[in-house]
Amino acid sequence: MAMLESDGELERNGKLITLTLIVIATFAGYGLKLFSLQALEGRTYRRQSQIISSQIRQIPAQRGEIFDRNAALPMVINTDSFAIDIIPAEIPEGYYDTVVSRLASYLGIRKADIDKRIPARLRRSYTSIEIKVNVDFSTVSNIAENSNNLPGVSWRSKPIRNYVETGSISHVVGYVGDITKEEINVMYNQGYKANAIVGKTGIEKQYDALLQGVPGRESRTVDVRGHIISDVPIIEPPQMGKNLVLTIDSRVQKLAEDALGKRVGAAIVLRPSNGEVLAMVSYPYYDQNIFNNDDASAQYANLAKSPNNPLLNRAVNAVYPPASTFKTIMATALLAENAVPSDMTIECKGRIEYGGRVFNCHIHWPGHGWLDLKNALAQSCDVYFWVVGRDNLGVDMISSYAKEFGFGQSLGIDLPTQSEGFVPTPQWKERREHQKWLDGDTMNMSIGQGYTLVTPLHLANMLAMVVNSGTIYRPHLLKEVRDPATDAVISKVEPEVLHESNIDKAVWKEVQADLRYVITDGTPQYPMNNKRVKLAGKTGTAEVGLKDHWHSWMVAFGPYDAPVEEQIVVVVLVEAVNNWDWWSPYATNIICQGYFANQTYDEAVDELGFRYLVEQLKNHTAQQGRRE
Repeated sequence: MAMLESDGELERNGKLITLTLIVIATFAGYGLKLFSLQALEGRTYRRQSQIISSQIRQIPAQRGEIFDRNAALPMVINTDSFAIDIIPAEIPEGYYDTVVSRLASYLGIRKADIDKRIPARLRRSYTSIEIKVNVDFSTVSNIAENSNNLPGVSWRSKPIRNYVETGSISHVVGYVGDITKEEINVMYNQGYKANAIVGKTGIEKQYDALLQGVPGRESRTVDVRGHIISDVPIIEPPQMGKNLVLTIDSRVQKLAEDALGKRVGAAIVLRPSNGEVLAMVSYPYYDQNIFNNDDASAQYANLAKSPNNPLLNRAVNAVYPPASTFKTIMATALLAENAVPSDMTIECKGRIEYGGRVFNCHIHWPGHGWLDLKNALAQSCDVYFWVVGRDNLGVDMISSYAKEFGFGQSLGIDLPTQSEGFVPTPQWKERREHQKWLDGDTMNMSIGQGYTLVTPLHLANMLAMVVNSGTIYRPHLLKEVRDPATDAVISKVEPEVLHESNIDKAVWKEVQADLRYVITDGTPQYPMNNKRVKLAGKTGTAEVGLKDHWHSWMVAFGPYDAPVEEQIVVVVLVEAVNNWDWWSPYATNIICQGYFANQTYDEAVDELGFRYLVEQLKNHTAQQGRRE
């Protein structure tokens, strides 16, 4: 009997021990899990808890402003405007169509436009969706007065880019727009978000990182469904982007714009001593403010389809044959290589026959007669340069000197895109066209025709190299970066040598003198006559296969007798699509006159005695338009 009791007691004790061990193990497991949650995984869960409990809204930073070189009044500012948002889930069930229809009527848009932004899958979302930007204050006031009938609708300040200076400066400054999916894929690692506003072209794109600024943050406590619990936000204010001061002089830009007029083409004013671009004009141009509206994509499409492509910056992105301006390079090469004595004469009878072809000089019978280098350049005699190019230089030497002047390569100007132009070689022709290079090709190249292609900026740098006696500075548009709060200069752009030639200084002096002789005794002596400033330069007329239509060039520098620091280079191109009026030398002279006399376009025209010509061309254009 005692043994039975002992066995029963042992069994009970064993069960108690087992139960105790189970309890201990259970608490130990919970303890370990709690330790893991608090000590090991606590940081992760605390971060998740903060995300769940905080609704964070980014406060966009204002972009930096853009000024011309005088830094007095901005060319680009930020204007206060509003954006309208909807949180779909805050619209009571069954009232979506009613609320959206009311909002559409206040905004002056279609309900379908809002529906596109809020597809059915987002109708119960607590995420704020932007409906319309660039909304004026009176519209926002109207919505605010009727907010009881517009649940889920809110508004916020969203500054827009206001381009104070429009017209030809549009190609330099560029414009901004919403970041695209393609752009976010490339720029995400640079800190850009899906709702960012980014530069699309020009300075806005080139220096977007400087102009962007740093966005702020506004955080509010919300529950797990996104409902706001705390009305007091925690705000980290945004930091405005840096202000940019350009090398562009607004007065000179307007002068060059007026001088070119409504002619398809380009004009550049450059300081050869440091590469600063004082004016860069391309016509036709556009008003960047049209991209501030919701239909920016449609506006872009319309511009892209417009005749003569207003979006194209012809100063740096379009290429043309350099025509007789190329004879500047030819003259330099002839002198530097001692290929011919500068006083050696060649007879021009208005034409030459070679390889079964007849090459006609621009002055036909009886031609220019006997000419040396200086007079051949002044009269722009094709026969002279055909002969010396073919017989004394050759294609390899001509190509080498063209590249020495920067042709066929990027000039490194601070814009997002630029054309390199093209300098042909015999090897290129054999690969591309499977044909041998002929002496006829060399003759065409010698007068700037054939395969050689340049931008107006290439020709500006060509002449800058002559002015600087062999040195080319990198052309640039940015002058300074400034702090938006204090206006303190953060950084300055210093002149950067792009290329330095080994050609003897005496050669450059002779080329400079010959270009001065072109103005005093050559083809442009009347349109380039200027009593206030001594000018030097070269004309060019490029054949493009159109009857009575040619590209017209004028490249010039001045004052001829001044130190290089006081000189400017001016290049004007008028495309062949315009009615032929040989306007390039007149426009160049007007720009030089206005620049050095501190005159407007009209004042310069009057002092130069060009008023009658301006009126005559205006009447001719009007008559031409009526006939068409």
